[in-house]
Amino acid sequence: MQEKTTIEEIEQEIVEEFSLFDSWDDKYEYIIDLGKKLPLLEDRYKVDENKVRGCQSTVWLGAEFRDGKVFFKADSDAVIVKGLISMLIRVLSGQTPDAIIAAKLDFINQIGMTSHLAQTRSNGLLAMVKQMKNYALAYKVKEAAEKN
Repeated sequence: MQEKTTIEEIEQEIVEEFSLFDSWDDKYEYIIDLGKKLPLLEDRYKVDENKVRGCQSTVWLGAEFRDGKVFFKADSDAVIVKGLISMLIRVLSGQTPDAIIAAKLDFINQIGMTSHLAQTRSNGLLAMVKQMKNYALAYKVKEAAEKN
């Protein structure tokens, strides 16, 4: 299903899901639940070069390129961060490098995430987005080089 769904459509789904909650306590609980559903990350991804720089907690982010699309895997030692990265994976994984690079990720503001996260968590969220876009850019450059 996700392969036929645009980034904007997935973002809208998340915004709608968050609109069901009245309080931020409920929203945080939902984010934590999302993190608990994140598939376990294989140890081969838990290496220093896959650590996201700029996150207060430890976050490992790996990517694979298959059939013209980027697929992300991640884990974190903090439950809230695990939930945040699981949302980013839901939105960006399985998309083309161009779509990932162009993604505005408006859902982050629409659900109120930037105003309800501590500054260090917001910085970490931006670092995760930046790393995912960097992977997409690297795969785009590699793909272009292989065509030439």
